[in-house]
Amino acid sequence: MIKRIWRGWTTPENADRYIQVLTGSVIPGIEAMSTQGYLGIEVLRRSHADEVEFMTIMRFRSIDDIIAFQGPDYERSHVPEVAQQVLSRWDQVAKHYEYLTSSEHLEMKS
Repeated sequence: MIKRIWRGWTTPENADRYIQVLTGSVIPGIEAMSTQGYLGIEVLRRSHADEVEFMTIMRFRSIDDIIAFQGPDYERSHVPEVAQQVLSRWDQVAKHYEYLTSSEHLEMKS
């Protein structure tokens, strides 16, 4: 499994609006694509003094599945216009990590 990690930042005033954009438009749009190998998305939120950071972690079976989703320049971030309107900045590229194990997985083996 590959995890695609991306971050975006917004003002505290726009943070709830960004969640609405994610859950009402962006995530449903991703899931409607029915990309083979797409396994889901997690959204994390972290408040700072003057901004709010969001991290998305998308799960795919393989890099080939990410390329099918994003295209040959698969590290490039795609930020829909509706999200750009409430974000103040974002990662221009996503990071990809190979999933190896978790503590839950280790506990199941014992």
